[in-house]
Amino acid sequence: MDKKTRRQESLMKHLEQYRYISLEEIATRFSVTTQTARRDIQDLEMAGKVRRLHGGATISHPIDPGVLLARRVENAEAKERIGAAVVQRIKDGSAIFIDTGTTCEAVARALLGHKGLRVVTYSLRVATVLSEGADFTVAVPGGFVRRVDGGVFRQDTPEFISRFKFDTAIISVSGIDSAGDIGDDDHAEVAAVQAAMKQAETIILAVDSSKFGRRALVKLGGLADIHELVCDALPDADLLRKLNDAGVRLLVANGSSQGTR
Repeated sequence: MDKKTRRQESLMKHLEQYRYISLEEIATRFSVTTQTARRDIQDLEMAGKVRRLHGGATISHPIDPGVLLARRVENAEAKERIGAAVVQRIKDGSAIFIDTGTTCEAVARALLGHKGLRVVTYSLRVATVLSEGADFTVAVPGGFVRRVDGGVFRQDTPEFISRFKFDTAIISVSGIDSAGDIGDDDHAEVAAVQAAMKQAETIILAVDSSKFGRRALVKLGGLADIHELVCDALPDADLLRKLNDAGVRLLVANGSSQGTR
């Protein structure tokens, strides 16, 4: 296998994990010129493997379910710490929205010590966990179930969610990019979460630090659209500055102690 083929295979593995890569990142990661990076993208696009975007490329086919299932154990310990930290922000009797994904499932498990919660979620896995709360009220939309993460979707899922009012919306995302935009890789998820954010007094973003600097395919919003960020490690200086500028409260769940900014 020649060097070019190895590089392009490695590039595809990156895209399966992160969905997007810029020309500059290809050049830095593989120690090549941006012209070579552009040719790699053109080759892969001609092979039907990627789709060119301005300044980079995204994967052109759905992520393999095996890749997504593997993510369920990625940073599992950190997600449990994040879940424990998030629920300290939730009062008994609250009306809350909970997003889908493994971090939000960790939040749901940690919430079982609460009382009288009223919860809306489009995640069957989150709903199943919360059904163990004897005095919880849990609402889910109807629709088709996505096998990989148990998300429930149909065209009117955002409309269903928008009928409710929330004290808190707990959301998670695929990435927080260098511009301070937060996003996900699925348009249906973004539409559902945006509907919940519009109905919430407080929005908590719960993500592990692997999401810092990662660009998602679909923009959900910006840092100014959230109130609190709960994570497992301090972001870098640039993201910290953006959080401060946006007035976002930062809570770091680092295991031995929890820091607040």
